[in-house]
Amino acid sequence: MAIQRVRDPVHNLIEFDTHDELERVVWKLLQSRPFQRLRRVKQLGFSELVYPGATHTRFAHSIGVFHTARELMEIVRKKTDDQGSREKIALAAAMVHDVGHGPFSHAFETVGKRLGLKLADHEVMSDELIRNGEIAEILNTDIMAGFASNVANMIKKEGKITLHNSVVSSQFDADRLDYMQRDRLMTGSEHAAIDLTWLLANLDIGEVTTGVDDTAVGSVPTFVIGPKAIQAAESYVLGLFQLYPTIYFHKTTRGAEKLFAEILVQLVKLVGDAAEEKTGLPSKHPLIKFAKEPESLDTALALDDTVVWGALQLLCEADDPILSQFSARLLNRKLFKCYDIRAEITHRFDPHNSMDLQNIEKIEKCCASVVVKLQEWQKNQGGVVPRIITDEAERKPYKAGGGSNGHTEQINVRTDGGELIDIRQRSEIVKSLSIYRLTRAYYDDSDADALQVIKNIVEGEIA
Repeated sequence: MAIQRVRDPVHNLIEFDTHDELERVVWKLLQSRPFQRLRRVKQLGFSELVYPGATHTRFAHSIGVFHTARELMEIVRKKTDDQGSREKIALAAAMVHDVGHGPFSHAFETVGKRLGLKLADHEVMSDELIRNGEIAEILNTDIMAGFASNVANMIKKEGKITLHNSVVSSQFDADRLDYMQRDRLMTGSEHAAIDLTWLLANLDIGEVTTGVDDTAVGSVPTFVIGPKAIQAAESYVLGLFQLYPTIYFHKTTRGAEKLFAEILVQLVKLVGDAAEEKTGLPSKHPLIKFAKEPESLDTALALDDTVVWGALQLLCEADDPILSQFSARLLNRKLFKCYDIRAEITHRFDPHNSMDLQNIEKIEKCCASVVVKLQEWQKNQGGVVPRIITDEAERKPYKAGGGSNGHTEQINVRTDGGELIDIRQRSEIVKSLSIYRLTRAYYDDSDADALQVIKNIVEGEIA
């Protein structure tokens, strides 16, 4: 086989040298059913409802991650003598790490959590697909027996930890470095620009402690940055943080996700109650099959974004009002309106954005109380279709060390004296960043009473 090439909007020309064993196998993985399914799973789910260009897929992202992993591996090769199996495991892991994502990715996982559907968790699904079936057969047959399990273990951060793990999971892993560039480009956002060339040029290797809480139990090698790249690392942290309020947590995207979740939850419940005829879907439809057999890998593998979009037209004719009304809204982008609870409460308690600790505590307490009361109000409504849907989320701008992985979870800077320190000790910008939180309520804009309920509850809590 000749060198295979993929033209990519982020990395330009990505080549697969099929004379090389690993790259030949990776190219073969690309042709597998589980991987081809990723062509039909968008990277950013419903974000295209806000950013029309955000139609890029998990398929394209995975290829980009593999390409970025090869660049990171060049750094690893210079610093270690182990260029055999661990390198191959890391590169294969980079390629297949996202293979388990379901339709609309994280929105689908929300449904799984509500209903206890383990295969809706992309990490569980990925692990199953890598260890079993077509992917496992390719990895174990074309490379060596047990290779698939080694790949799955590296993705799960289990087993032996070497420098190669940093390529798959670290502050500067291939996944993050690709999606930051890709999501920014495809949405057209001017936020989140990073100087990747300079970051890579200043990546080094260091030994950092690992353990639980403040108890060190050993050390592991990981990527660290040199002192010349502190400003580039600051931009990297800020860029990643900016993607959340502007793209990932956009109010319209989240609003669409809420409707989607209600549709799928209701569909699964109807099927479980032997009332699938109310869904408007045929018995052999992939969504019906998954609702009946949520533990089946094959039924989960049959789901993708196109399955859902194709079902919406039929669901619009469902006898169930949640399915019919919310499907029509999603299909035609007639979404619920968003009331920003947190913004209103913050303005009232802290109009000058002083970030006073006392004001912050009042805001958090008030937001939590409003959500509880709105949810109680909704439960007491006689109608079937939700009139108010609440939404809460938060994102830390920078995750410092701690937990089982210790200092591998932070950005470590090598000082001129050779010491490794957390970037927060060298950057006032990173140190000063606060957690981004959202508290919202979604309602039908024609339902004036629901809007008034939201306002009254907010006013009552502020008073």
